[in-house]
Amino acid sequence: MRMTDKRDYYEVLGVSRNATLEEIKRAYRNLARRYHPDVNKDPGAEALFKEINEAYEVLSDAEKREAYDRWGHAGVNGASGASGFGGMGGFGDIFDIFFGMGGPRAATTRAERGDDLRVDIEISLEEAAEGVEKSIRFARMETCDVCDGTGAAPGTRPEVCSLCRGTGFIRHTQNTLLGTFQTQTTCGRCRGEGRVVQTPCAQCSGHGRVRRTVERVLHIPPGVDSGSRIRLSGEGDAGIRGGGPGDLYVVIYVRPHEFFERRGNDLYCEVPISFVRAALGGQISVPTINGTEKLNIPEGTQTGTTFRLRDKGMPDINGRGRGDQFVVVRVQVPTKLTPEQKQILRQLANSLGDLPEPEHDKGLFGRIFKTEKS
Repeated sequence: MRMTDKRDYYEVLGVSRNATLEEIKRAYRNLARRYHPDVNKDPGAEALFKEINEAYEVLSDAEKREAYDRWGHAGVNGASGASGFGGMGGFGDIFDIFFGMGGPRAATTRAERGDDLRVDIEISLEEAAEGVEKSIRFARMETCDVCDGTGAAPGTRPEVCSLCRGTGFIRHTQNTLLGTFQTQTTCGRCRGEGRVVQTPCAQCSGHGRVRRTVERVLHIPPGVDSGSRIRLSGEGDAGIRGGGPGDLYVVIYVRPHEFFERRGNDLYCEVPISFVRAALGGQISVPTINGTEKLNIPEGTQTGTTFRLRDKGMPDINGRGRGDQFVVVRVQVPTKLTPEQKQILRQLANSLGDLPEPEHDKGLFGRIFKTEKS
């Protein structure tokens, strides 16, 4: 894979660029459990696991992360262990991912936090300016209310796995010329749980969780922009074995506006004015994001002139005032004139001298004009 083809490391782990080290570790462990080749036999799982491993190696190291944040993949090129298990910090991290700090037995009973979820929502620029409440619907895993998350049918409970005797792993001993070596693998019968559900719950099929669609009311504050994230604590997937729920992250997208262009907290727009108004000046009404505002046009205004309406832009999401609105005027020249209007313009041109000769003698334009006349 070329360096330019690599995905962003933060995207690979599903964390924000300001995520803490603990958040990075938690995301990595959840993904590693899901895509480890010993657990996930789907095509492509091994490649994805290596990508996750590489991202973790960089983002969990303060110096490598700083270089990556500054220079991207070029800043850590060659520093990451994209192959094998080098990025996991050795077998200690592998052991911790599947068995926890307390050793193999801890994995059979340790509570596991539920996954975080993401929902994207689209709003208008006006809604972003005023703030709005939106109803969102999303699917998540919830603890089965029939078996209370045990996965066993009512009246029964999970039994200790007879193959691994509740440890969640099988130990293998091998005698070689160099001595006796012991290895251990995840128990294939209980899949490392240490317990086996003999009579699965009919509602959750022994998984202890069921997928349901829920609806929540989201409070969107004024000033949000595309890419803003709102975190709803505890609204993600339910945990396993009594673990806490994950969080729900709502990503906001603001639709492009037909009149305003947003740049930070400032708004830009173009307003047409007649050439008579541009010449004589006067007052016009200008639309703003929450109403209209009077704007004074001075005499002789040229097309492309920009005017500033202070505090008429978007509110700051952190409550630090508002941006400004910048109005660019475009002078419109009429394309269809009556004979009477044309006559009036001719009279005006004559009264102005229609580019008087003394003006031609000034500067570059005057020299060009004389050359053309000669």
